[in-house]
Amino acid sequence: MALTQFVQSVRISEMGICISVSEKDDDDDENVTIFEERKKVPNGSQRLFSVYSKQGTKGLNQDAASIHQDYGMEDGTYCGVYDGHGGNGHRVSKMVSSRLSSLILDQKNVLEKIDAIENGYYNTTSKNHVGTMKKDSAANNFQKWKEAIVSAFKVMEKEVKLQHNLDCSCSGTTAVVIIKQGEGLVIANLGDSRAVMGTICDEKLIATQLTTDLKPELPREAERIRRCNGCVCASKEEPEIQRVWIPNNDNSPGLAMSRSFGDFLLKNHGVIAVPDISYHSLTSSDQFIVLASDGVWDVLNNNEVASIVWSAESEEVAARAVVEAATTAWKDKFPSYMADDCTVACLFLHQKPQLQPFQN
Repeated sequence: MALTQFVQSVRISEMGICISVSEKDDDDDENVTIFEERKKVPNGSQRLFSVYSKQGTKGLNQDAASIHQDYGMEDGTYCGVYDGHGGNGHRVSKMVSSRLSSLILDQKNVLEKIDAIENGYYNTTSKNHVGTMKKDSAANNFQKWKEAIVSAFKVMEKEVKLQHNLDCSCSGTTAVVIIKQGEGLVIANLGDSRAVMGTICDEKLIATQLTTDLKPELPREAERIRRCNGCVCASKEEPEIQRVWIPNNDNSPGLAMSRSFGDFLLKNHGVIAVPDISYHSLTSSDQFIVLASDGVWDVLNNNEVASIVWSAESEEVAARAVVEAATTAWKDKFPSYMADDCTVACLFLHQKPQLQPFQN
């Protein structure tokens, strides 16, 4: 898909300057949002992140992505990728992209206030409570982020359900999110988008998957779905793809993931909007995190994506390099298939040195 237009708009938000960036064809919708303080990004400076989204050949680009800098604390970062599906998937993914990060931070602030009041050190004049309280242990701080994320996902699910003129009975979105706070990384995953860490070990690049693809065939997911009277099986047309179905219902949608926002027709049959949440302590060897929708992972493996990111000319072009490689891989591996949308967000933890590419 030739890039024919680059659009950038700026608006003021409570979190600072919101720069909505879209790379798009003449009729494509915006799909990438970046929140950052203008003063932190002077002209000519290089960002340590990149994000890129490209429409596949199925129709509208249903992916979305967001990056928020100075999130929760100075130098904190939020990154998210969202892969919509169904007739209104593009609307759901963009709604989640624009709302989820602020919902999580709101919930975290509430928990910080409660903790401060209970411990007698709440400052009523503070405007930003996150990061101004006494320093928690890593375990306690992770627990607060975990509670905030679970609460925010519940609120987000309710907001999607209550949207007027938006039928999400058979439409929804994934969400894979990372929150960097100092040397800690919180990871939340809903669906089959994925997060991968690139680490240098003995002068070699190691790709480590940070999330589990939450698909119906996973034993723990299949058990929950069947316990809720859902059916896990493949269709005759796509015998290689396990999906969630409503038993004895010819009109049932077949969902190829076990967790999502939306998809309310399947919510009584084991599909849930509760994310997997984990914590990773960052070290000096950790170099970058890459988030991507399954349109990328369907055609490129973790090592291939990590190698492309590490071999990119700069941090700012890394995400596009992965998307372009995935687009080419779709044509080479599945020439008779319609290519999926591909969206990538890369967050570099250090300035990228000029090292040799990853070798298998």
